Amino acid sequence: MREPLATVTCRRRPAARWRACAPWLALVALFVVPPLVSALILPARMSQGWLLACLAQAATMIVFALSYNLLLGGTGLLSFGHAAPAGIGAFVAAHLFNRYAMALPLLPFVGGLGGAAFGVLTALVAARRAGTAFAMITLGLGELVAAAAWALPGAFGGEAGVGIDRASGPAWAGWTFGSDLQAYCVIAAWCLLASAAMFALSRTPFARLANAVRDNPVRAAALGVAPARARAAMIVWSAGFAGVAGTLALINIELAAAESVGMMRSAAVLIATVTGGTASFFGPVLGALVWVAFSVGIASVTRAWMLYVGLFFIAVVLAAPDGLAGFVARQRAWIARHGWRRGMRAWAAGAFAVASGALAFVLALQWAYAVRLRDADPGAWLASLTPRGAWWLAGAIVVLAAFAVAGAYRARDLARALDVQENTR
Repeated sequence: MREPLATVTCRRRPAARWRACAPWLALVALFVVPPLVSALILPARMSQGWLLACLAQAATMIVFALSYNLLLGGTGLLSFGHAAPAGIGAFVAAHLFNRYAMALPLLPFVGGLGGAAFGVLTALVAARRAGTAFAMITLGLGELVAAAAWALPGAFGGEAGVGIDRASGPAWAGWTFGSDLQAYCVIAAWCLLASAAMFALSRTPFARLANAVRDNPVRAAALGVAPARARAAMIVWSAGFAGVAGTLALINIELAAAESVGMMRSAAVLIATVTGGTASFFGPVLGALVWVAFSVGIASVTRAWMLYVGLFFIAVVLAAPDGLAGFVARQRAWIARHGWRRGMRAWAAGAFAVASGALAFVLALQWAYAVRLRDADPGAWLASLTPRGAWWLAGAIVVLAAFAVAGAYRARDLARALDVQENTR
């Protein structure tokens, strides 16, 4: 006897609500749990500065990537100069904070207004274009701002940048924001607030119009939607939230530098957003965390971290064009179709292949860097191996590569066998 539809619907609603709330709970836990655990584990005399700085950098990158996805994922606009509004917002906030008595928690709002003002200028120039033309215009604007940062030291501070003293502003509920923990609380709170605001914006009718312009601007225009206006409005919103992200970085390091408007930062947010996935709201969040893991964690142990970033980005684009979020969604659907137990063998074979191939590649690359750079690389000990040790290392790399190839073929065969069994039912 089949269950009533109302019973099935009521049963599914709690699960759907949990799936909707789980990413937000995970985001809150990311900012709350590590500082609490470290405070309980570490002795009282030890500082949490490194951990708080990493989490603050992650919060900044999350807001930055989400703001970029308003353009790329929401409106289909590829920008090569998204660092410009972020840097402009940070410089505006720094100058106003140094000149006027302003509470530190209000500073990201000021930076957001500065970024939005630059977004208005960008919209006036580029809103009527899309595709390659828009990308080239933003590239030009970004390079103009980067050049101005060095040509106008009065506004951008030159090589020294524009610094601030967090504790120089008025106190807020007894907080002076001189400590790393108080500044981190401001950054984490603004990250959650800005993320929630962008999530709400992505669910508005205006965002649906931007999606229509992204998918088919000609048809959207035929229905009465002005594509240029939709693009212009989203450019301003995106630049405003980018200004918030830039100001969060200013609060974290107490400096707005000329490098904050450079091409490198624009490339970083592009890589993070595409890696995470533009089709999902939380895809850029995942990509931002991956970028911070590379730029902080991997960079602390090897000088080849940028090479790892580039290769990982290429691998994601080739294996999962919809990003890590899309890959996770497809794996969830695959598990729902086949079940955990039946799919565990294929998953284990795939994980073994990835782990073996990654280890072989890392050993080979670090060996090459050690031979080339000698004492300048953390893995310099690989260059001092005896001939016998070098042969053993080369053999291990070959064996791991063979395991990776065999594991990949095994995972593919198991997955195909499950699909054939499913289709023959």
